[in-house]
Amino acid sequence: MSFAVRHRPVEIRLKKAEKLLEIDFDDGAKFALPAELLRVESPSAEVMGHGPGQKQIVAGRAEVGILDVEAVGNYAVRLKFDDLHDTGLYSWDYLYELGTGKDRIWAEYLAALERMGLSRDPRAARKA
Repeated sequence: MSFAVRHRPVEIRLKKAEKLLEIDFDDGAKFALPAELLRVESPSAEVMGHGPGQKQIVAGRAEVGILDVEAVGNYAVRLKFDDLHDTGLYSWDYLYELGTGKDRIWAEYLAALERMGLSRDPRAARKA
C-alpha cells in the first residue's frame, strides 16, 4: 500500500522553552505551531474519536509543552507532550494543514471552549 504525501518537511525544530514546533516544508512554507494547538488537535482517537462527529474538545492545555518528537517512518512524527499524551501520529500533510489553517482552527477551538463553558487554563479545567 502506498500513501501519496503532498508536503514533506525539510527541517523540524522543537523549541521546548517557547513551546513551539517549527517546520519548514519543501515548498518553502514555514510554520511555528504552538504545543497547545498541536495537543488539542491531536490526530489520536482520544481527541478525534473513531469516526465523523466524534471529536472531543480538550480543555486546560494552555501550559502544555512537548517533551520529544519521534520520527515514524518517512511520513509522520509522534509528539510526546508533558501531560503524558503521546498517541497521535502527525502526518506531514496534517502538520501542513495545521500550519495553513492555524488561525481558523484556533478560532474554532476557542469558540468551542466558550460554548462548552471550558477554559484553556489547567487550574480552571480541573475544577470543572
